[in-house]
Amino acid sequence: MSIEPLSFPTDAAGWAAFATERPAERIARVHEVDARLKSGSVISARERLALWNDAEIALQQALSEAYVLSEAHPDAAVRELAETQVQAVESLTSQRLLDRDLWAAFSEASGDGLDPDETRLLAHLLRDFRRGGVHLEATERERARWLADRDTELSLTFSRNIRDGRREITVPRSGLAGMPQDFVDAHPADENGMVTLSTDYPDLMPVREYATDRATRHALVGAYNDLAWPENEPVLAELLAVRAERAALLGYADWADFETETRMIGSGAEIRTFLARLDEASLAAAEAEYAVLVERLQRDVPTADVVTIADFWHLLSTIKAERFDVDPQLVRSYFPFDRVLPGVLDVTGRLMQVEYQPVDADAWHDDVRSYDVVRDGVRLGRIHLDLHPREGKFSHAACFPIAPGIADRVLPEAALLCNFSRGLLEHDQVVTFFHEFGHLVHEILGGRQRFARFAGVQAEWDFVEAPSQLLEEWAWDPEVLASFTANADGHPIPADLVRRMRTADAFGRALEVRRQLGHANVSYELHIHRPADLQAEVERLYASTSPVQPLPGLHPYAGFGHLTGYGACYYTYQWSLVIARDLLTGFAGGLMNETDASRYRHLVLEPGGSQDAKDLVEAFLGRPYSFEAYQEWLGEASTEVAVPRT
Repeated sequence: MSIEPLSFPTDAAGWAAFATERPAERIARVHEVDARLKSGSVISARERLALWNDAEIALQQALSEAYVLSEAHPDAAVRELAETQVQAVESLTSQRLLDRDLWAAFSEASGDGLDPDETRLLAHLLRDFRRGGVHLEATERERARWLADRDTELSLTFSRNIRDGRREITVPRSGLAGMPQDFVDAHPADENGMVTLSTDYPDLMPVREYATDRATRHALVGAYNDLAWPENEPVLAELLAVRAERAALLGYADWADFETETRMIGSGAEIRTFLARLDEASLAAAEAEYAVLVERLQRDVPTADVVTIADFWHLLSTIKAERFDVDPQLVRSYFPFDRVLPGVLDVTGRLMQVEYQPVDADAWHDDVRSYDVVRDGVRLGRIHLDLHPREGKFSHAACFPIAPGIADRVLPEAALLCNFSRGLLEHDQVVTFFHEFGHLVHEILGGRQRFARFAGVQAEWDFVEAPSQLLEEWAWDPEVLASFTANADGHPIPADLVRRMRTADAFGRALEVRRQLGHANVSYELHIHRPADLQAEVERLYASTSPVQPLPGLHPYAGFGHLTGYGACYYTYQWSLVIARDLLTGFAGGLMNETDASRYRHLVLEPGGSQDAKDLVEAFLGRPYSFEAYQEWLGEASTEVAVPRT
């Protein structure tokens, strides 16, 4: 049976209706399902679970569509309408988990005769009811409902302020010293000889790497580190308080304990243990790397005694050019966007044994490219690539589900919202493209589930980055890159250059882990301790975690978008990386080996969330995952510190 993809509107009125009437219809459908479940007319547990699944499909469709519009639609009025619907759907979701009549429909149901998928769904559902607060007395249940709604409202406000928080600075034309010529040409000076730079990624990322004018780097990175401030200061303070109260009301020691109950790590205390392990594993190599950065900075600025975050990427790039003969401007010359996009599609298509067939479909903006994902003539899903920055759009890079993949019912759809240049890309951006595409293929290939609860990227939240981090490795392979790169003369990137890039990449790796550790400490400690002075505490946490220092007096937490979705659990990125490095050992036959790739698809991606993540990984590796591959990868950093200058 052919399942049709979504059909998007073509005019303003249609989009307004899409943002309001569609979620309203699905909310009405959920109310109908709940009335049946509470009526007592549905006897068997299997029928009740099927009805619950119907409601969850409707809720996921409404929520996903509204989230994408709230972050990507060019019309602010549509974004606002979509935000209202996000809040309505999130509110209904929390209300259902506080409904004792609904709870009774499942808590009293017999699990006899259920198959493994149904048994798993029932167990997850009963856990969700408990975590929602259904067991509380009436007054406390109402407070739990209000807190959940307030969390959603504050999180949406926090994200909106970041999305709308774009900043600009002006610098003299001389401030562009060191920048690539195409960048300089794209940023002409005004009548006063001043050049405008923005905090959008196509400006920020090249400036922080190439600008030899330290004042320019500090000014732009400083502006970026003050995104959404002061607007998000009170928003974050209240969000932390709301989550702390909600955790206590539900019987948890803190918000980290609440969040980690459903994750691989298991408890908030284990976050501390894991972060301590990262600290020990990276400390010595990071200190050695930092000494090299200080020495190099002092050659340009003899009085400098501290490397700041505004110096970090520039110094890494400079040292890699000098020590490893990796010229970043030469590297970027091989990555024009118009070759990278088809290259990512070709490589992942061959790896996943799918084709991406362009479709002439309407979407929320003319920039959006849509493709059907096809295997053996069968459409598996549809993807939408929205890859360039614009005003009012989500300002980072992420995959957004649009439709949950339900076998024989709903075609999986998802979108990438990124902010890539239309010209030459930095290699880091190519890595990011592969990373986000990892989420995208996971969402589509895992989207043939029976239950919405397990569709697509629905495994434990501290596992979901692992498939994406794994796919980053393909952006470092000489043969893979040679298959789609080309400079202005049409020559692919040389294999020897890619090998030098890999060697150079090891330098600074421990410092990057320390930077990620700083983010993890901030997300965890803010949720645990809720400091009265957010600025001072965040600056202290970053300064004490990494030798690379934050710019003083700024407010990077106000633009730290992951504080909403990831909460206290930013540790996830390094936890997933441990698994990703181990998963890579399963590709013993090479990155494009069909047998290894097929096993990976079948055993890790296609099950979606229908199995525990540790079991998926063990099935692929033939053993439980371990820390060893990550430790070895991190250890490569220390071997590169002492490489003599060339």
